Amino acid sequence: MEIYGPGRIDGAQSVRATHHLRAVEPQTTTESIFGSDQIDISPEAEFVSQVNDLPEIRADRVAEIRAQIEAGIYETDAKLDLAVGRLLDEIG
Repeated sequence: MEIYGPGRIDGAQSVRATHHLRAVEPQTTTESIFGSDQIDISPEAEFVSQVNDLPEIRADRVAEIRAQIEAGIYETDAKLDLAVGRLLDEIG
């Protein structure tokens, strides 16, 4: 092992006064008082928010309709006419 002498040694440094921070006065304008934020809700988000308004699922009714579909007795001309009429009401 070889030693080449002391490393770089800095001399004493000058002492500086502490920095003083001054308080910044908040700016109040009518815009900051009343705000200018805006929210735009997409049609998709509006649609998703309507989920909470849906009625509860009636499991007994779903089971009854499934049984009718499997038996082949659910689809009738009267039910088809009613469904088409409701669809046209929704569209128009």
